[in-house]
Formats: sequence, structure tokens, C-alpha cells
Amino acid sequence: MPSPSSRPRLVFLGVGACALAIARAARSTHELVGTTRSSDRAALLEAAGIEAVVAPELAVEQISAITAGAHVLVTFPPDGATDARIAPACGEAKSIVYISSTGVYGPYFGKVDDSTPVDPSNANEKARLEAEHAWRAVGATVLRAPGLYDATTGLHKRLAAGKFRLTGEGANPISRIHLDDLASFVLAASTPKFRGETFVVGDLAPVPQREAVAWLCDKMGLPMPASVDPSEVHHTLRGGRAVDPSRALERLGVSLKYPTYKEGFGAALAAVASDSGAV
Repeated sequence: MPSPSSRPRLVFLGVGACALAIARAARSTHELVGTTRSSDRAALLEAAGIEAVVAPELAVEQISAITAGAHVLVTFPPDGATDARIAPACGEAKSIVYISSTGVYGPYFGKVDDSTPVDPSNANEKARLEAEHAWRAVGATVLRAPGLYDATTGLHKRLAAGKFRLTGEGANPISRIHLDDLASFVLAASTPKFRGETFVVGDLAPVPQREAVAWLCDKMGLPMPASVDPSEVHHTLRGGRAVDPSRALERLGVSLKYPTYKEGFGAALAAVASDSGAV
């Protein structure tokens, strides 16, 4: 259980790359607590300055106890049941932020903002929207994010591993957000002021998929990847969602550290090189 502290408590329900990035941004100002289903991951959380709560089944009573009076961040993917079961247990939290996905817009092509209709026709997107509803019902602020990346995860990693293929000619516009910038959105939204609101977040430069891939391949000394027919990729990758985060930037008062993929991936590649001893 978390110990008493004069600092606000931030509880992560699920700790992956997203929560770890936000922990880095918040560990000097918040007491951090995180749940994990695996005792093997407890050491990882503790190394990141997060007090680990091992909760294989995310028991309602346990969640209620650790979230009361705390700021809560929910990052685990929907499974069609867990969100509806445990969201009511967080009713005594000071604030809740739920990280959703722009995948809820399906194979949409064009600008996406807070007024764009969602597409619940796919089972995955339906489950995500149901999870959003469960958390908004207890006052959560929902952030719909596009592709996430930092030094540890993202397009550059898939290119380096040879696991990425262009969708058709790569002309579809793609949005993304560096995890450090997502952390800024999360911390800004962690207040009762934005209870029940939904925001689309992302960087300021949705560009054709091929443009960002070509830039990264040039920086990394890699050949351009092969193309595949759109029918061979996940259905949400067949569209082209150009995120417009202007409302979130204005309402939440956030300034992006990495407004385009060039700044963001440039920093990610520099961090990878530094960690490998190349610089």
C-alpha cells in the first residue's frame, strides 16, 4: 500500500511504455504507484520509481483502496470486461485519465478532430469505445492518441528489425506522438476540471507514411521497406487519420516538445545511439 506523503499520488493501472514515460515526467513531483499482473515485473516498476502493487486479477477492493484520493492513469488495453468491472472502484479518485486510441475512427481518411464520428464497426474499436464509456461514467478524461513512440518503441524500431511494410504507396497521412508529449497531455488533464471530456492528441505534422519512413531510413542507413497491398495490413492502417490536436493543446495548455516527427525521431535516434555507446 502507498505510504502517506505530502506529494500527490499518481496511480498507474497497467505499466507499459506509456506509463513509464509519464513516470519519468512525474517522479519528482508525485508519489508513483503502479499495478502489474506479474510479480516478475515488480522490479522493473521499482527501478522506475514506481511502488509496485502486484494484482493478477485487478481486484476491485484493492483498486478502490489505492486509487482513493489519487490521480489515476489507465493504460491497459480493453478486454471487453475489466474496464466496466473496475472503473466504478475508482470513483473516489481525484482525477482519472484514460489513454484511448485514434483507432476508434476505423479506416477513416482525412482530418480527425474532436468532432469526427467514431467507427464502432470493428470488434476491437467497439471494445475500446465501451472502455471509454465505462471510464467517462466515473469522470475520466479520455485522450485518444495516434501511434506512440520514443527511444524504446515506435516506427524506427520496426524498421531496424525489418518488420515494417508500407501500406500501398505509403501516401496515407499518418499522425503520431512522442511519449514525452503524451506525458505532458496526461499531467495537464489530471485535474477535475476536465472530468468526462474527450480529446484527440497528436503532433502537428501528419505526413504521408512514406515521408516519415524515407526520412528515418536515410538517418538509419536502411533501405526503404517493401510495400504491401492495403488488404494485408490491419484495417485501421488502411485509412489516413491526420490528427488535429488544436483543441487539446488550447484547453489543456500544452506546448509540444516534439511538434513534428523530425524532432521526435531525431531525439529518439540520438537516445538509442547514446545508449548503445555510439556517441
